[in-house]
Amino acid sequence: MASGVHMPEPQCLIENINGRLAVNPKALKLLSAIKQPLVVVAIVGLYRTGKSYLMNKLAGKNKGFSVGSTVQSHTKGIWMWCVPHPRKPDHTLVLLDTEGLGDVEKGDKKNDTQIFVLALLLSSTFVYNTMNKIDQRAIDLLHYVAELATWLQTVSSTDADEVSGPEDSVSNCPDLVWTLRDFFLDLEVNGHPITTDEYLENSLRPKPGADKSLQNFNLPRQCIQKFFPTKKCFIFDSPTHRKKLAQLETLHDDDLEPDFVQQVAEFCSYIFSHSKSKTLPEGSKANGSHLERVVLTYVKAISSGDLPCVENTVLALAQVKNSAAMKTAIAHYDQLMGQNLHLPTETLQELLDLHRICKKVAIEVFVMNSFKDVDHGFQKKLETLLEAKQNELHERNLKTSLDRCSSLLQVIFEPLEEEVKQGFYSIPGGHRLFMQRREELKAVYYQVPWKGLQAEEALRKYLQSKESMNVTIFQTDLALTQREKEMEEARLQAEAVNFKVQVLAAILTQQHQMMEQRQRFYQEQVRRMEINRLHQQVLQQRAQERYLQEEAKRIQERAQAENKRLQDELEHLQINDSNDDKCIIL
Repeated sequence: MASGVHMPEPQCLIENINGRLAVNPKALKLLSAIKQPLVVVAIVGLYRTGKSYLMNKLAGKNKGFSVGSTVQSHTKGIWMWCVPHPRKPDHTLVLLDTEGLGDVEKGDKKNDTQIFVLALLLSSTFVYNTMNKIDQRAIDLLHYVAELATWLQTVSSTDADEVSGPEDSVSNCPDLVWTLRDFFLDLEVNGHPITTDEYLENSLRPKPGADKSLQNFNLPRQCIQKFFPTKKCFIFDSPTHRKKLAQLETLHDDDLEPDFVQQVAEFCSYIFSHSKSKTLPEGSKANGSHLERVVLTYVKAISSGDLPCVENTVLALAQVKNSAAMKTAIAHYDQLMGQNLHLPTETLQELLDLHRICKKVAIEVFVMNSFKDVDHGFQKKLETLLEAKQNELHERNLKTSLDRCSSLLQVIFEPLEEEVKQGFYSIPGGHRLFMQRREELKAVYYQVPWKGLQAEEALRKYLQSKESMNVTIFQTDLALTQREKEMEEARLQAEAVNFKVQVLAAILTQQHQMMEQRQRFYQEQVRRMEINRLHQQVLQQRAQERYLQEEAKRIQERAQAENKRLQDELEHLQINDSNDDKCIIL
């Protein structure tokens, strides 16, 4: 055996101390040292039914596991014997012999159940050892324990490498080998012989029909069929005369019934050839350290009270089965909601409508898989859990909507934030431009679909988170606007002064021009007056000249006339006294 592990005799792996299971550190250390893949074969059944004898034969020994010869149970807890696998090189065969069920001295069904479940979970091949025949009691007990094992696998998922969840439970279930001791029935149906495997299959075959009694009949069979994909049945005659059973460990094969010897040999051969390795959920083979963690995990879970404890098997089955039905219904609800719910929803009613439909289907699934749900207690609990699921989905819907809207707002308003960083709005009147731009982006945000219920709340929170930016732009706008007003007033004042100066200059220019014009006009007038004067003077001179000329002419004419008169007079005087008249005239 690898790593020097040597077990010449069995070791107690799980101690049963006053009804409480505890791991034996010494045996656990031996187990953890095994580096080879393990083939784990566990046997469970009523006490005093020859379980230990079969396990010794698997170990290749006549002695090892305690084989009692009295009505008192010898094996307590779970005993382990690790031996080299006879047909699989580099594999270790781990044999687990369990405390017999139904010990009247113990009187603790809870403790029996714990050992049964633990052996089932640890094994890769599970040997169910019963007496005489397959009956309803044995089927109900196996069903009950299989349900508990599934339950415990679910609640003990603390080690993802070793303990499988519900989705891995079937792939990690052990093979079932049902052994029937002191079998006395004829293997035939309707007069035709059948094999032991056919006998087992017939015993586990559900009956057709939808009647409630048939459902109760079929339920454990369906569970066992599902839990154990591979099943095998062996029958054993009585090994020898009852009086020799006390010395069974010391008897040779020649001292036993030949049929029994042959049956044991076939049993061992099948176990050696067909028993599979213990595997982890992901499919790899488990070694000693892996199985060590499995042992610790399940013993801890059982000790903590996770395993349902009900004295009445039917009630316990109802508790386990209905709990499993609840899980199935919830899983169905989760699947339907996951397929049809697209978060975020636009309205709350959309979520509520889908929840109502999926809840109805989940309850139908529960009712179909439930078992004796008295007073509909489990169904009411399921409805409460589904309402909690609805509230959880509502909260997730709100969060999804808020997250989506927040991301959307960041994308949509990123250009605005970049413009603010670049000082685009740090101008007089910038706040008005900022608000106008923000309204434009809000309109873009409103047009995007599938924002969900938190669209307004997300927008409000975003705008609230950017309020400081809004205030800063507003204050900057006020400061710049006031400065611009002051600058405008100064500009206007300067323009007014400049205008006044220009007006005054224009007036002065105009006045100057007018003065120049007046001066020119005056000079022109003076010139014209001078010209007029000169002209008048010329005219006067000309007039005077004309006058003088005319006077001269008139004088001349008068003179001529006078001369003529005088001439005439002279001539007259000359006639009379020309000399005297001439003197008078002079």
